[in-house]
Amino acid sequence: MSRFILPVTALLFFIFESIFANLFSGGLFGGDHIYVPRFIMVFITFLTIYGSKRTGVLYALVLGICYDVVYTEILGIYTFLLPTLAYLLSKTMKVLQSNLLVTIFVATLFVGLLEVADFQINVLIHFADMEYPEFAKIRLLPTLLLNFSFIILCAFPLRQLVEKYETKMDSI
Repeated sequence: MSRFILPVTALLFFIFESIFANLFSGGLFGGDHIYVPRFIMVFITFLTIYGSKRTGVLYALVLGICYDVVYTEILGIYTFLLPTLAYLLSKTMKVLQSNLLVTIFVATLFVGLLEVADFQINVLIHFADMEYPEFAKIRLLPTLLLNFSFIILCAFPLRQLVEKYETKMDSI
């Protein structure tokens, strides 16, 4: 039964991201800011740091495919970005310590990298027409604030979960 904990958790993060985006989108927070939940990237970050690189990249690939199929009009953006960022994250963590404070800031950084890369790809294919300063003010900063808050709330339980069940998966 314990082998299903991480996939079910990934599925819950996938579903919760969609529910959060639908419930809290629009003018609920006031103003014209866009809050984009990147809970899948947070999960992949913790899985890559506290689990194994292989598991993190594999989950990133599967979740990226699912994200592209369900949420985006263009297949391949998240299928490419999520595993690439998971791989870069694993290389980054070889230099940094993997304590919880560093992980919180690294997770926030990689959420920002995902958001900027997504924006740049959308500008490249002419899906986005806003300038970078406007993007930073309206979307990037609110997204980083939202996801940083989420990371603070979920960091300790998520680390415990990944460490516990990734270790059990290695012993099977």
